[in-house]
Amino acid sequence: MKLDKPITRRESIQNLMQIGRGIALAGAASWMSPLSVFAVQKSGFVVEGIGQSLNYSINDLTRRVFEAAGGINKFVSKGDVVVIKANLSWASKPEFAATTNPEVLKAIIELCQEAGAKKVRIADNTIDDAHQCFSITGAEKIAKITGAELVYPRSSLMKRMKIQGNIIDVEWPVFIPLVENDKIINLPVAKTHILSTLTLGMKNWIGGVDGNRWMLHNNIHESIVDLSQFFRPTITVIDAIRIMARNGPRNGNLEDVAEKNTLILSNDPVAADARATLMFNLKPVQIGYIWLGQKWGLGTYDAEKLVYKKVVV
Repeated sequence: MKLDKPITRRESIQNLMQIGRGIALAGAASWMSPLSVFAVQKSGFVVEGIGQSLNYSINDLTRRVFEAAGGINKFVSKGDVVVIKANLSWASKPEFAATTNPEVLKAIIELCQEAGAKKVRIADNTIDDAHQCFSITGAEKIAKITGAELVYPRSSLMKRMKIQGNIIDVEWPVFIPLVENDKIINLPVAKTHILSTLTLGMKNWIGGVDGNRWMLHNNIHESIVDLSQFFRPTITVIDAIRIMARNGPRNGNLEDVAEKNTLILSNDPVAADARATLMFNLKPVQIGYIWLGQKWGLGTYDAEKLVYKKVVV
């Protein structure tokens, strides 16, 4: 993989056009319907939780979503070291929807602790200064309240590892806590992105590596899938309580934020992201890395292969 120069606007457009042609050849794709039911023969699942009552609790919504998926003990065992990969890249307040909602983060930490986790860590290799990011996003406060360990990115925690992807076939500095754990929960916020259209669960893994991350944007959709195949989360929980509906990934304008009051939980990273596209009035096949994720065997957005359940609080 050549990562020796930044991508140009023309190159970016050409890459997207190539993926678009592949999508067109793939034909129309199906997606999950609320009429789907849990079936034993289906291993992939998606649970979508929506807070519809006037004073619903994010904590209650989070717990109900996990209950619908079989309970936290299905994913976390006693004695596990659990790492939560939140999106905390920007020094931005939670109301701007650029980072993971701290209330969702808190609820998941507490669920892991109740399941008997030995240690729960919060980790992200931030873009802005980590101390500012963790403070302003509320992650630092949540760590103090829950006793979770907040891992600050530093050079001593980066290890060069072979990604062995379809396009990233070189060694890359990897944030060690994200590979040295028993279970890993991917907890992104749903928002738009200037290059990849949307940033959801799969793109969140760019915050799992170090080095010149801009070079990963040379082939952004392919890079996203390669990193997703490398990290392989236990589950993905997409925070869509508040989404940045326009001008992402970092903005700071409340007019671009939409309240969706939604959480999406899945053991399939492709399916989780695919479901989230619907909140942006898009289809899964319109997002290059989601289409490639299925093509390259990371997961699926095929309704016939997935179990879907909806819970309302």
